[in-house]
Amino acid sequence: MSFGSRARAARNAYGPLCVGIDPHAHLLEQWGYGDNVDGLARFASACVEAFAGRVAFVKPQSAFFERFGAKGVAILEQTIRDLRHTGSLVILDAKRGDIGSTAEAYAQAYLDDDQPMAVDAITISPFLGFGSLEPFLKVAEENDGGVFVLALTSNPQGHEVQQAIGADGKTVSQSILDQLRERNAGAAHGGSFGAVVGATLGEIEQDIAIDGPLLVPGFGAQGGT
Repeated sequence: MSFGSRARAARNAYGPLCVGIDPHAHLLEQWGYGDNVDGLARFASACVEAFAGRVAFVKPQSAFFERFGAKGVAILEQTIRDLRHTGSLVILDAKRGDIGSTAEAYAQAYLDDDQPMAVDAITISPFLGFGSLEPFLKVAEENDGGVFVLALTSNPQGHEVQQAIGADGKTVSQSILDQLRERNAGAAHGGSFGAVVGATLGEIEQDIAIDGPLLVPGFGAQGGT
């Protein structure tokens, strides 16, 4: 099944909630685990036990694992492996983006099912040009995976890039959304190429109907409702 089809099935089974695994230093301390590798492992394991098979989507934030070096990445790999056998879909929040062979290497690392860190979908950045995403889209298609492309993010600094007007008279964000809609056209059960649209933005002018999934971060601590 394509990621779009799996996402629809997961939503129907569990609802639309996507729960993050974000082991901030203060959370590790607050939970009494300590801001160290052992604390990270305990935190991640507790999250897997709590979320797996109960919510449609689980989204580990790669940076909070990477900050512990190789041992942290190993814990992320184990967390992904544990989650992928439960019915919950894994979206890795890594916001990768590069060009050519480097983009292809990132895509293979996270979207090639033969790799140890393979997930159902990954967040990626289009701000080196939408064409730079082709390696990600290609590997996702080949492995029935998905991507979520940054389009309208909730951080205030995003406005200067995402709301800039291009030569075609469209905002950068609308151009990204339109190109995602084109790539999703014809998908039987909803496309596999999604967009990130922040929950804290309020009213927006862009057309966000892309015939694919939307990842809407910001609920809770960031103030989204």
